[in-house]
Amino acid sequence: MNLKIAVLPGDGIGPEIMPEALNVLNVIAKKFGHTFTYKEAICGAHAIDACGDPFPDETFKTCMDADAVLFAAVGDPRFDNNPTLKVRPETGLLAMRKKLGLFANVRPVATFDCLLHKSPLKEELIKGADFVVIRELTGGMYFGEKYQDNDKAYDTDIYYRPEIERILKVAFDFAMRRSKHLTVVDKANVLASSRLWRQIAKEMEPKYPEVTVDYMFIDNASMRVLTEPRYFDVIVTENTFGDILTDETSAITGSMGLQPSASLGEHTPLFEPVHGSWPQAAGKNIANPLAEILSAAMMLEHFGLKEEGAAIRKACNASLINNVRTPEIQVEGGSHYGTKEVGEWIAKCIEEN
Repeated sequence: MNLKIAVLPGDGIGPEIMPEALNVLNVIAKKFGHTFTYKEAICGAHAIDACGDPFPDETFKTCMDADAVLFAAVGDPRFDNNPTLKVRPETGLLAMRKKLGLFANVRPVATFDCLLHKSPLKEELIKGADFVVIRELTGGMYFGEKYQDNDKAYDTDIYYRPEIERILKVAFDFAMRRSKHLTVVDKANVLASSRLWRQIAKEMEPKYPEVTVDYMFIDNASMRVLTEPRYFDVIVTENTFGDILTDETSAITGSMGLQPSASLGEHTPLFEPVHGSWPQAAGKNIANPLAEILSAAMMLEHFGLKEEGAAIRKACNASLINNVRTPEIQVEGGSHYGTKEVGEWIAKCIEEN
């Protein structure tokens, strides 16, 4: 297979974890007889510094011309503490999602047996947890009308029927491919937008008679993903709730550095780690590359390359079992491995197996 991949390292640790994912992809291409071509583009704070735009037109064109986008992260502390700034690195991320029509964010949550002790949760609660969160990505408060002055501010949580229907269809389809259990997370007891979500989900239920559907308020869901994670199979929710909920699930895996994701929609699909840019770690060779590498695996699987994705997952799992880990998840007394060393080990593991 020939794949054209737009590569967006972004900010912070992005330029360190991205080469490890590309190195793994190169090994996969050689091993399985594929051709992957890459074109790098700028975004985030790097792009603001270069041209004043966190998602420049040239980057958009690169993404549209590609078969897939492999993205790392954006964010820089220089932009964090000035609420009057109109242009921020994260503005580019939202623009990228909107322009590419990436309305469905798919975030798998699964445990690694050898890392159960790294979770702050009891092992008996999380062992065997395996679910997917489908987050709506281009609506809600992040994109609704906004206002701020010295005395008042508001964000409009607006959703339209077609936006809700299309994300619910994605979620129902995922449930059909998994264990046929869908949980719709909302705040329908308070928010009108959530009541519309629930109404439309109820309307769609008869189209998927094999799927068991339940409804859960976000506050209850936030508790139960930590106390009963094995209860869930597929969760679907709106933009803001999904953002917070999926960060919370890092307590199940033991590290955000292990969570990949896919963003799907109208144009080029995008694959990225759930974690942010972690600027404090930039340049220190300590960032965990697994989420980026596993995002590359999701990308290959999206194009039907199941065996190739499985080879990456097997090597990542082997690295954890063999304690080839970056510091935040290394066992006490274990050898030191940096970003580069972990990436090289995984690539070699794929090459030799």
